[in-house]
Amino acid sequence: MMDENGILFVLSGPSGVGKGTVRKKLFERADDLAYSISMTTRERRAGEQDGVDYFYKTHEQFEKLIADNELLEHARFVNNYYGTPRKYVEDTLAAGKDIFLEIEVQGAMQVKENFPKGVFIFLFPPSLEELKDRIMSRATESPDAVLKRLKEARSEIEMMDAYDYVVVNDDVERAVTKIQSIIQSEHCRRERIAKQYKKLLEDG
Repeated sequence: MMDENGILFVLSGPSGVGKGTVRKKLFERADDLAYSISMTTRERRAGEQDGVDYFYKTHEQFEKLIADNELLEHARFVNNYYGTPRKYVEDTLAAGKDIFLEIEVQGAMQVKENFPKGVFIFLFPPSLEELKDRIMSRATESPDAVLKRLKEARSEIEMMDAYDYVVVNDDVERAVTKIQSIIQSEHCRRERIAKQYKKLLEDG
């Protein structure tokens, strides 16, 4: 027996820890997860579809959504807004579908404040040295930028206590298996299915 509503799972962790890689591998394995589609004010690129790649909004529309508390989180990058629409998440969950959100730590803390019943998973690097190697292997940032990212990573790791689970990403396949176990375990939580069992007893 499954609970009627889906569950929001939030994967977060410092930059360079491999969130995107783990999320992609998870979706290769799991076909019963919905991916949280973000909302943005940036121009649609060739081949992108509204409601598939992003939900596209004007700046005015986006700012009204912020004012109306219709976003679980939002941020601004290079003069464009990005955020997670509350209605899409809630409608997906109400349809009985789990939804998965991969996001930076600051955004995850916004989601936790606005949607505390989500399940928050912190992806942890095997070591700070390996995290440094991963960031440097991108070869897209200056040494100063790498040091800044590492400093940010240290402060983000200190926020780990705000999460429900911690998964060490020392091996992508192993990390994905652990996240799948978390998803299964959350569906077995007593409080998620107690209502249905009580209804069975009432009907009997």
